[in-house]
Amino acid sequence: MKSSWQVLAAAPDNRTFVLSGWTGPDSPIRFFRIHLDEKGRPDTPVLIPEFGTDPLDLGYVIALSPDGTRLAYAFGVVGGVTVSVVDLSTGHRRDWSTRQPDMVSSLAWAPNGHDLALASSRGGLRILDVSRPGSELFGATRLVRAVEGFRPLGSVAYAPDGKTLVYAVGSAIERISVTGEEPPQVLAQLDRPRTASLTVVFSLDGTGRHLLYVEGWRSFRLDLVSGRVTSLPILVGEHQKKGGSPRAAW
Repeated sequence: MKSSWQVLAAAPDNRTFVLSGWTGPDSPIRFFRIHLDEKGRPDTPVLIPEFGTDPLDLGYVIALSPDGTRLAYAFGVVGGVTVSVVDLSTGHRRDWSTRQPDMVSSLAWAPNGHDLALASSRGGLRILDVSRPGSELFGATRLVRAVEGFRPLGSVAYAPDGKTLVYAVGSAIERISVTGEEPPQVLAQLDRPRTASLTVVFSLDGTGRHLLYVEGWRSFRLDLVSGRVTSLPILVGEHQKKGGSPRAAW
C-alpha cells in the first residue's frame, strides 16, 4: 500500500516512535505509534485514536514525553502558533496559543515530564510548565534566552538532570541553565555540507555531544568532542528515493 510519512519523534526507550502520515492516496493525515523489536525491526504502525484529521492541526514539530505517554506538537494558526500536549491513551488535549507571528523550531520534554522547552523564531528559548493553568503561549512560558539578531534557534534538548538546556543557534551549539541567569556557553561550532539538512537532532542523553543530521539519503552522526563523523545509508528497500532529504529522530 502506498503511504507517506511527514514528521516523527522518538521516546527515550529507543524502541518507541510516533510519526504522522497517511496510508493511502485518499486517507487523511493521522498520528501512528511504532515499536521496534529486539532486532530493531518495526512492527505495524498503530493508529493513535481521538486525533483530528485536519493536516494543519497535526504539527510540524513533535516530541514524546519521557515515559512515552504524551505527545507535544506545534502547528501554525492564522497569524500565530499553537503548542499542544495530548495524552496518547485518552486523547485528552491542552492547547497554548499566541497570535504573535512566530514558528516553533523544536520541542523537548524535561526529565520530570512537567516542563516543555520550546525554541521559536521570535519568542526565543522558553520553558512551559504543562501543569499550570492558562492558554496564552507566551504568558504561560518563561523566557530562558531571547533571540539575538538573525541567528535562528534550532533543536533543543534537556540535560539528564533537567537543569540545563543544549540547543543549536545558527552554526553554534550552546548550553544554558534553565534559569537563564548565566550567559550561554558555546560547546562547538557546527560545520556541515551546504546540501545537508538544516535541522540537527540531539541524542536523547541530553549532553549535546552527539548530533544527527541528514544529507541526501545518508545519515551522519557527529561527535562534537572528537570531531568524528560516522555515516550510514538510509535504507528504503524497494521504495524509491523521491523528494528531498528524509527526516530523522534519535
